[in-house]
Amino acid sequence: MGAVLALDEIQKVPGWSETVKRLWDEDTRFGVPLRVVILGSAPLLVQRGLSESLAGRFERIPVGHWSLGEMREAFGFTVEEYLVFGGYPGAAPLIGDSERWVRYVRDALIETTISRDVLLLTRVDKPALLRRLFELGCRYSGQVLSYTKMLGQLQDAGNTTTLARYLELLAGAGMLTGLQKYAGSAARSRGSSPKLQVLNTALMTAMLGLTPVEVRAQPELWGRIVESAVGAHVAGAAAAGECSLYYWRDRNREVDFVVENGRQLVAIEVKSGRRRDALPGLEAFVAAFKPGRTLLVGGDGLSVEEFLSRPVSHWIEP
Repeated sequence: MGAVLALDEIQKVPGWSETVKRLWDEDTRFGVPLRVVILGSAPLLVQRGLSESLAGRFERIPVGHWSLGEMREAFGFTVEEYLVFGGYPGAAPLIGDSERWVRYVRDALIETTISRDVLLLTRVDKPALLRRLFELGCRYSGQVLSYTKMLGQLQDAGNTTTLARYLELLAGAGMLTGLQKYAGSAARSRGSSPKLQVLNTALMTAMLGLTPVEVRAQPELWGRIVESAVGAHVAGAAAAGECSLYYWRDRNREVDFVVENGRQLVAIEVKSGRRRDALPGLEAFVAAFKPGRTLLVGGDGLSVEEFLSRPVSHWIEP
């Protein structure tokens, strides 16, 4: 019959990967019918342990934030509730009380993730800078900021390498990432200014401390939340290895998201309003790179709800 052994929060155990490797090899040698499931809330650290010691012995199954479909099925979320409150199931029962919801997300999710999964388990020489970088990312999600401008906003004399590393740590914790500019060349993309992207829109609204009515009353903020929700949806697929995610900009022309999957290239533009706008960025990108598909999400294109309700693979496969 065999059995299943689940090891949760494995990254907290010093030298866990070497121990698991030794025990796994012993069980294999003696034919012990045991299936082992290793769980961890710090994906970057878990992946590091897998790569260092367990090569050829594991299958990686990323578990990201809950999707619109999952939140709708479990809690009856509408698309607007999902945009404001995001994909945290533990916070879902609190959405009727905005103050409690904000406190829960800040204290039980944001603070514990930064303190427990990042600062305690990884060397961070400037923890205050990392926290301020996260707050900056929530405030400017959907916008391109150079590392130099970030340092100015953060009032820190650090260097760009430190900021890039901290963004990587925050991305590994499922909180915030910096998208690179699509340039048709990996080397050129790595040298670009990042576009800040939260990986769950709940982080934006919780850090701002606004009610759903207050959020909806600010069209510019609402537009960034809608764009960030679309970006977070695709970023989840990118974190699972399904695709690569970028943005594109050339002078004043921009495409919100560029998705690459093998030879397939998809350009995505997000519009939160109903006004019919010209799309010079999309047109310029098509002329320069000839993507296999272009998508307009919102406005006169696909509804945001339809886009978020389907897996990213549905939109990027040929």
